[in-house]
Parts: sequence; structure tokens; C-alpha cells
Amino acid sequence: MSLVLDSSVAVALVNRDETTTNIIQIFYRVARQGAWVPAIWHLEVANSLELAVRRGRFQPRLRDSALADLATLPINIDPETDRHAWGATLQLAVRHRLTLYDAAFLELAQRRRRPLATLDRELRAAAEAEGVPVLG
Repeated sequence: MSLVLDSSVAVALVNRDETTTNIIQIFYRVARQGAWVPAIWHLEVANSLELAVRRGRFQPRLRDSALADLATLPINIDPETDRHAWGATLQLAVRHRLTLYDAAFLELAQRRRRPLATLDRELRAAAEAEGVPVLG
């Protein structure tokens, strides 16, 4: 079964300090079964990696290599993210005090009935409260 992949997990794969056996297993799963992401995922991942470059955590070539590697994975962009933004996504954000960006991942996991792979504590807690299985 595929999963919903939060950008925090993608960035953890690139950042050696955050890469764990669990993170590697999630990416093996994504490589085999695919993943779903909201339309903002590419922007969030690229932004996180670019900020790491600006902070001197890694070189631009590592950012570019990581983005190229991520682009080879079978990751599906959800075409309905925008349609739910002002409804279900906003309601989840309000109910759990999440950013709308984080709530988009939770809404997608709920709607597609997929587990959510995230390292974000608040998002994990909200997913658990909503009965969404959490990986990461």
C-alpha cells in the first residue's frame, strides 16, 4: 500500500544526522509502492534543502543531487489539494492548530486512506487523533 510522504521525511533522507533505519525503510517502500503528496510537496522539499544550503549545512551539489534522486521515485501529485484547501484542510488545521501546509498532508492521508510518513510532532499527534496511521 502506498503512503502519503511529508517533506520532513524527504529532507531527513538527505540530512545524514536525521537519516535512520526507519527513514530508509520508508523510502524502500516508496520505491516499491509509490507515494502521494499534496501539490505543495515539491516546493516544501526544495525550500528546505535550499535553506540548508544557505545555512552551510550542505553544498548546492548535494541539494541538486538529492532533488534529482527524489525525482526518480514514483511520487504522485494529488490533483485535488486545492479543492480541499478551504474546506477539509482548513478544518483540520483549525481543529489541531496546524499550518495549512501540514494539514494538507493530513487531509490527503485521510481522503486516500493511506498512512502518513512524517517526522513533524504536531502533525503526528494530529494524525493519531484523527485515526490516521503514522510512519516515521
